[in-house]
Amino acid sequence: MSAYDGYGGGTSAMAEPVRIHARDAFSGLRLTITIDGPAIRDVRSAEDAAGRAEEGSGELWVAPGLIDLQINGFQGHDLNASGVKLEERVVTVHRLARAIAGSGTTRCYPTVITASSRQIMDIVTAVRIACEQDRFTDSVIAGIHLEGPYLSEQDGPRGAHPKRWIRDPDWAEFARWREASGDRIRLVTLAPERDGALLFIRRLCGEGIIASIGHTAAGPEEIEAAVKAGARMSTHLGNGAHPLLPRHPNCIWSQLGEDRLWASAIADGHHLHPSVLKVFRAAKREKLVLVSDAVHLAGLAPGTYTTHVGGKVELLPSRRLQMADQPALLAGAALSLLECVHEMARLTDCPLAEALDMASARPAKLAGLAFDGLKPGAEADLILFRRGSAGFSLQQVYKRGVPLLAKT
Repeated sequence: MSAYDGYGGGTSAMAEPVRIHARDAFSGLRLTITIDGPAIRDVRSAEDAAGRAEEGSGELWVAPGLIDLQINGFQGHDLNASGVKLEERVVTVHRLARAIAGSGTTRCYPTVITASSRQIMDIVTAVRIACEQDRFTDSVIAGIHLEGPYLSEQDGPRGAHPKRWIRDPDWAEFARWREASGDRIRLVTLAPERDGALLFIRRLCGEGIIASIGHTAAGPEEIEAAVKAGARMSTHLGNGAHPLLPRHPNCIWSQLGEDRLWASAIADGHHLHPSVLKVFRAAKREKLVLVSDAVHLAGLAPGTYTTHVGGKVELLPSRRLQMADQPALLAGAALSLLECVHEMARLTDCPLAEALDMASARPAKLAGLAFDGLKPGAEADLILFRRGSAGFSLQQVYKRGVPLLAKT
């Protein structure tokens, strides 16, 4: 057993079955859920549909654990920190997995951003080692999202990705990273207009890896070509684009109108206007998923911080993360995925169940991950929360039946 075994301080298995009494966040029905070891043994309804509660009633709610396909760090743990020894990176991955799971996201794709080939190699190697060392870390990390370095080098689409490391797709380079990761790279964001990108997309799809369009200045023909080559997703649609775009066509409209593409969105109240989220929801329907795209400052106290990417940044009480010297510019995202679920429901008036679906069942379907929800036999990855006008109050998180939070 490694030093990290034991699921964050709990035991690796429950001595006695645990019963949870809470409202199903999808149906509104009061349920009694019995957890036996790592799985749900039994689910029983305590009432019929007439007993449903209002979403904001303050009752205890239960939902499956969330799945985040794009997260860079959390609570001070930075996956992409530079100048870090491999051993320290491995420790960071362990701590990051526990921090993310404790926020209600029980599975995730830690996201590696544009850097030197050596640094990317070190990060994916650290993820592999951490997963091999520790059952809990391995259970939380469902794959790796490689966001770059094969992106647009133009200001705007490039976002905060360092220009010096932006380059054309290189399959031999990617294959080395993939091998070092233990075949854990399951999602790659790239700009389809780069030389060699279409062939790269075809090869990704042939290997069962999701190719996603993002940080791109592609025209409509290039986006269509990428979809024909096998691209399945748009990464944080509406962000990573020029601040000024042609009225039509443009890269956002072209992706939004492409029915074969899923789209991820950052619904933190800062990256996208509510009207944009409403349009995305109407256009993409069941193919819209939520991601946090959180950086390591997510979950920390408001204040001024110095980062290796953005320099001096300011985290406001509203959780807006902005450049200290240019407050109009965002410096990343700083909400958990559960907080993004609340914001999505609040900003668009969509039902809570739908917003939760965007952060659990839908990303599981897109990524091909097992997801059985609140059914007997399903893994007991659960979140218990109360909900008010100010947001969610997370009461407990179960990861394979083990409670992760001290409070109950």
